[in-house]
Amino acid sequence: MDDHTLAATLAAEAGELLLEIRAEGGAVGDKRANELLLRRLAELRPDDAVLSEESADNPIRLERDRVWIIDPLDGTREYGEPPRSDWAVHVALAVNGTASVGAVALPGADLVLHTGDPCGVPPARTGPLRLAVSRTRPPACVDHLAEHLGSTLVPMGSAGAKAMAVLRGEVDIYAHSGGQYEWDSCAPAAVAAASGLHVSRLDGAPLRYNMPDPYLPDLLICRAEVAEMVLEVLRSQTISDVRP
Repeated sequence: MDDHTLAATLAAEAGELLLEIRAEGGAVGDKRANELLLRRLAELRPDDAVLSEESADNPIRLERDRVWIIDPLDGTREYGEPPRSDWAVHVALAVNGTASVGAVALPGADLVLHTGDPCGVPPARTGPLRLAVSRTRPPACVDHLAEHLGSTLVPMGSAGAKAMAVLRGEVDIYAHSGGQYEWDSCAPAAVAAASGLHVSRLDGAPLRYNMPDPYLPDLLICRAEVAEMVLEVLRSQTISDVRP
């Protein structure tokens, strides 16, 4: 099984488990999905390191070229509010710091999007650009973009759900500043880039993974044809505004 297929398979397995145990709540879901992913990676890729949101960080990962970066349940709040579907499972592989392989399962929508089978981005639509925004904690960069682009805000839950909403043509832009870690963006970034979307930090710099400090606070995923316009608007905002 190649890495792309493995990522998709494990994300689907964790998603199926999460659906089965959803009544037990987010804390149980986080724990059980994490255990499943760690066990399966140990079986199938024993020589690779793992960085997981739900496990203590093992610094041995910094000595490895291949590191699986996982978020067993992205959107714990939404998972705990059935029948919401805007939560996800992230399984990614960073090779020499680059998000090379990824899968994002959206179990509530019965979907797994992954780098082994990149999907095409739907055609652009007319009208205002649509901007995915957290329904509970919208970052400062969102207000700035909405003001300068005249965007329509589309509230939704997890980072994975928002990133995949761009890929599925439900929104045009997902921008985030502050509060994310490598496991929040690695799988979505890999899947989005493989499908032809623009993926970067808010200043246009590339995303780098398996860093000593996994805090990676800002992210931009958007349609390629609007990327430069979005970056220009973001550059007009001060660094302190963009990265609180």
